[in-house]
Amino acid sequence: MLKETLILSGPDIEKLITMPAALRIAEQAFTAYGQGKIQMPAKIYLRLDKYQGDFRAMPAYIEGVEACGMKWVNVHPENKKHGLPSVMALIIINDPKTGLPLAVMDGTYITNLRTGAAGGIAAKYLARENSSRVALVGCGAQAQTQLMALNEIFNIETVFLYDCVKNQPEIFLKKTRYLDLKMSTAKNIPDCLKNADIVVTTTPSRKPIVKPEWIKNGTHINAIGADAPGKEELETGILKKAKVVVDDITQAIHSGEINVPMTRKTITRKNIHADLGDIITGKKQGRKSREEITVFDSTGLAILDVAMAHYVYQQARKNKAGKTVKFY
Repeated sequence: MLKETLILSGPDIEKLITMPAALRIAEQAFTAYGQGKIQMPAKIYLRLDKYQGDFRAMPAYIEGVEACGMKWVNVHPENKKHGLPSVMALIIINDPKTGLPLAVMDGTYITNLRTGAAGGIAAKYLARENSSRVALVGCGAQAQTQLMALNEIFNIETVFLYDCVKNQPEIFLKKTRYLDLKMSTAKNIPDCLKNADIVVTTTPSRKPIVKPEWIKNGTHINAIGADAPGKEELETGILKKAKVVVDDITQAIHSGEINVPMTRKTITRKNIHADLGDIITGKKQGRKSREEITVFDSTGLAILDVAMAHYVYQQARKNKAGKTVKFY
């Protein structure tokens, strides 16, 4: 019986998982969710207001693939001044039969990849099939993986960029040059959105920055940025008009794009159409017309972290990657 624990760094992980693999794993995880074959307790938040940060514990188990583990992740928006990423994560993968920690790995890259993959799978089921123009509101690390995922699924012709930090779109352009896509920088948000088929918002905003009149019929929106209570990027009028799909209703009410309007009771659960897993498994209908506006409220699911980390662990064993330690 194997009793060693594998230690994997970020560079190790980047060699072991690709976006196509991440998309496949994400779709399988959402399918398991829709089939009721997962356990995923609610995120636990540890808030440290005096440090302007928080920690989140995210455990999960997926039947069949027998993936079991937990992610421990921080969010400290002021970390740039310390020379550190705003988000850092560790993932522990356990043997569900014995509890042995099979692997401890950097979770930062997996977090970015799985969130991008979730957005890609949501767009696969909710956006128009011929979508070719993408608008990115926010041009940080998460926007990059969102675009990577969309580029695997759609024939992207044009990407429109906007960020409130003046030089961030230019930095983004340099980092994504390898995608070989036509990109242009917009002067403001309405200019960024006006021709988009798919809109992706990845900002930490605590007040709405996207207005209903800026969204044309037929648009799909991946609302990614709201991941804690009080955060929101879309004006409530968009949510009232659109078909709203969430990754997990409990998490979304607590900390997703819908959390603020739900708290204020400007929308109710009647405004929420379905979980993405229910659409993938055919329990609920996805897009029903070319004119329909759809919104995916992504809060980030532990099952995606654990599923991808489980895959990375298996690939690492096959490729003899990482280092081993013996805890027990």
